[in-house]
Amino acid sequence: MHAEGYAAGELKHGPIALLEPNVPVIAIATRSATLPKMVSNVQEVHSRDAPVIALVTEGEDPFDAGFATPVPVPGCSEVLSPLINVVPLQLFAYHVAVQRGCDVDQPRNLAKSVTVE
Repeated sequence: MHAEGYAAGELKHGPIALLEPNVPVIAIATRSATLPKMVSNVQEVHSRDAPVIALVTEGEDPFDAGFATPVPVPGCSEVLSPLINVVPLQLFAYHVAVQRGCDVDQPRNLAKSVTVE
């Protein structure tokens, strides 16, 4: 499974060409100063029929049309939001790896310096 992380502002500089119905996009659309721009980008992703999973602030759904599958996270200050947002993202990565049959306790290609005492 291919995965890349991009800042929302970089979407139009290449990654948008990769979008299609079998390429899910995970968007971090929690309360922030740049939320309106993120919503606009997610609408473009949706217009290309790519499924969207969006982290949203609990009790808020910036996507009026309901085209994104929301994953609510507790509201907090914008400075602390990365600490809150990373938890569901890590859990998602873990569960996808387990479902694919990957050994999450023995990752491949881990540097020898990390594994040797």
